[in-house]
Amino acid sequence: MATPEERIAELGLTLPRVAAPVASYVPAVRSGSHVYVSGQLPFVEGALPATGKVGADVTPEAAKELAAVCALNAIAAVRAEVGDLANVVRVVKVGGFVASAPDFTGHPGVINGASDLLAAVFGDAGVHARAAVGVAALPLDSPVEVDMIVEVV
Repeated sequence: MATPEERIAELGLTLPRVAAPVASYVPAVRSGSHVYVSGQLPFVEGALPATGKVGADVTPEAAKELAAVCALNAIAAVRAEVGDLANVVRVVKVGGFVASAPDFTGHPGVINGASDLLAAVFGDAGVHARAAVGVAALPLDSPVEVDMIVEVV
């Protein structure tokens, strides 16, 4: 069976460096057998590939791809805490936040980008509880943000 790192490579992805926090917090904290990952924006090489509101400035399809980038950044934060993604027992909970136009209601479909990537990387252990919430604005005018909790050995 492939390791999570091998699955990431099979998906044609590269695990990025941990994104630098945009305020006074750390990317992730381990407490006992859980890692709590701070909200991750869809940074690619230190920049947001898109900004604005989903349903107005950003299409739902593009936002779904950005949610997957958020999840990849979250995975990088987990690896920095535990050293090896094979130490992940399961993804417990994902929080997804979508900065959206007032009439946009497709938040779950957008956050599916993160959920689908986590399932592809971790298999059954990547299936999780989740919230998908619409908000007026996110840091740096990001269209999406994802946080998560993972159980580790």
